[in-house]
Amino acid sequence: MKRLLVAVLFFGATLCGVEPDGGIFPKLSPQATVSQTIGTTTVSLEYHRPQVRGRKVWGELVPFGQVWRTGANEATTIKFSDQVRVNGQVVPAGTYALFSIPGPEQWTLILNKRWRQFGTFEYQPKEDLIRFDVKSKLVKEHSEWLTYEVYPASRSSAYVDLYWEKLRISFLVDVDVEAMVTARMKRAMSRAGESDWKIFADAAEYFLEQEKELNQALIWAEKSIRIQENAANLSVKARVLRAIGQPTQAYQTLDKALRIARAQNAGGPVIGPIQAALEQWKKQNGGAAVVAPRK
Repeated sequence: MKRLLVAVLFFGATLCGVEPDGGIFPKLSPQATVSQTIGTTTVSLEYHRPQVRGRKVWGELVPFGQVWRTGANEATTIKFSDQVRVNGQVVPAGTYALFSIPGPEQWTLILNKRWRQFGTFEYQPKEDLIRFDVKSKLVKEHSEWLTYEVYPASRSSAYVDLYWEKLRISFLVDVDVEAMVTARMKRAMSRAGESDWKIFADAAEYFLEQEKELNQALIWAEKSIRIQENAANLSVKARVLRAIGQPTQAYQTLDKALRIARAQNAGGPVIGPIQAALEQWKKQNGGAAVVAPRK
């Protein structure tokens, strides 16, 4: 009855357009947010942090076998800026309520499509997007306040962890970064046409950093140069040439980039790295350097 009264008061205040306490009094379970970028995708959680306060949490304060808001006050939410996979299941971009059914050793985690809820008073299983099971783990360190963490597992994935009291649960979120970047890159190139040198230089540099399709990277670098030759795209082309085993052409191209940068009075942040690379390449070539002829 007490919980129902709290919910009624909360929704009544919300319908009137005001906070239940007008923002005057601090909440026992303060609001918190945490986020992490995976590739270009942002994963973020918004939740309220209950405190242990000497209570027995698992099995009592948070009963086993019952749907829990996985936090306090409003339902905890998790938001994805792009399509992701959660525990291997496809989840479209959007915001979801993160509910759970705790157990002594195993939890069921739930992503519910109705993310704007107070607690579990209006929770409907038919609105679940996915459910999956995870093992709970005991940890040595005591977490007085419920805490979520999102941290990288790889370039294309991240773990979402919940810590409270001496227990942790964890699940994996992963993104098809390569497919997403390729699709965005193609759209940007289509819009750019023959007017934007930077998108082609950036695409070439991305493939270079990923060590993939270097011949295509060279084509894009050369297209960027045809649109507008500058120190930036010449530097990218030089690095691609070196990566595909053409050190002489690479040195000549980078030397040209340095001359253009100096002619344009570029600052140290532009000239410095080019000079350093030229010196390093020269040393690695036994002190010999073939320089492009001055024009």
